[in-house]
Amino acid sequence: MTTANEPSVVLDIQRNALWMRLNRPAAFNAITADVLDRLDEGLALAAHDPAVRVLVVTGAGRAFCVGADLKAIRAAGAAEPFLRRLNDTLNRLEACAKPVVAMVNGTTLAGGLELVLCCDLVVAARSARLGDGHARYGLLPGGGASARLPRAIGASRARYLLHTGDTWSAEAMRDAGLVHEVADDEALLPATQALVDALCARSPLAQQRLKALLHAGQHLDLPAALALEQAAMLEHQDSEDLREGLAAFIEKREPRFTGR
Repeated sequence: MTTANEPSVVLDIQRNALWMRLNRPAAFNAITADVLDRLDEGLALAAHDPAVRVLVVTGAGRAFCVGADLKAIRAAGAAEPFLRRLNDTLNRLEACAKPVVAMVNGTTLAGGLELVLCCDLVVAARSARLGDGHARYGLLPGGGASARLPRAIGASRARYLLHTGDTWSAEAMRDAGLVHEVADDEALLPATQALVDALCARSPLAQQRLKALLHAGQHLDLPAALALEQAAMLEHQDSEDLREGLAAFIEKREPRFTGR
């Protein structure tokens, strides 16, 4: 149980990765304005700290996140400002220049699913279930599910999940394309750490440029996307990381990237 003295999101830098753990387990990590403040704090920290190469978002307890804390929002009479605030934070997470990994440790619903949709890579516990859920209570998604879920798993699957409000297993979400790796519950942390370590070992500059290309390419026609990729590669030719990577390949050693 989170006490008043504990942060709603724990920020912890480990081995070049910033871990952001939603820390309201008694409320199944429901999102409040304070949770959004802490996520923004973490995103700002990662943006200004070159030592941080990867971000990880996860939850404490049995749930990853069940969405917005509706009771708190209704009590404050702040639905409209909260919705704008939620989308601002999710957009910032999606636009983060560095790779973001979601470690899905349990139940993931509504705004929790929308949080996952803003991450680049997803590792999920085998017992986890993921879905939108708004339809069960006559609600609509407000954090991007109607736009991002079809892009992630295809329009047909997204229509089914959004209209029924059903949840799917981690394996089903892997088959649909949202989850990239499923781990046994007790192996979730080691599996995620292995992925994070692999990403941290890559060139930070190349990772950030690749992420920018992938995001831009979703909104461009093929000729424009290919032209953008070629321009980025030509710019990348002058980087220290590219020269280090080629030298390591020739010398048959592991590269030592600096992000320059």
